[in-house]
Amino acid sequence: MTFFVEDEVNKEGTPELAPLLEKVGCGVMESEGCPYEVQVNLLITDDEGIREINKGQRGIDSATDVLSFPVHEFETPACFQELEGEEAMDCFDPDTGELMLGDIVISIDRAFSQAESYGHTIYREIAFLIAHSMLHLIGYDHMEKDEEELMFSKQKSILEGLGITRGQDS
Repeated sequence: MTFFVEDEVNKEGTPELAPLLEKVGCGVMESEGCPYEVQVNLLITDDEGIREINKGQRGIDSATDVLSFPVHEFETPACFQELEGEEAMDCFDPDTGELMLGDIVISIDRAFSQAESYGHTIYREIAFLIAHSMLHLIGYDHMEKDEEELMFSKQKSILEGLGITRGQDS
């Protein structure tokens, strides 16, 4: 699996992001039975940076904690069989053969604020945002109550399985 991390902010106290992305990303892919090696891009920015991206990409002029931009819009969450047709070949890196899942953008300002509000570490908050976003990249959503219950249950199970719980640093 290949994870590319770009940190525009380099805010003091931010955990090492590449190992965290790999740990959580691999946990999500394993839990969902992904048969492919994957590629994910992670951008860490601030509230202003994510606000600009949110406005430009979604027409919403406000900051948020995390954005997900999937390469493939799954009809059924984590149904990797959808990628077997020729029309899905654009989802694979021609050089590595890895499945390009997409991009994750996290506001480090929001992550620190939410960690404090929820009473857990920044490590746990960023891990949560990565798990949440990775599930979005493979088709999960939380627009409907049943979708939300399923997605949030998966997030909790994945993080607990990795030993990343509230109050735990790594």
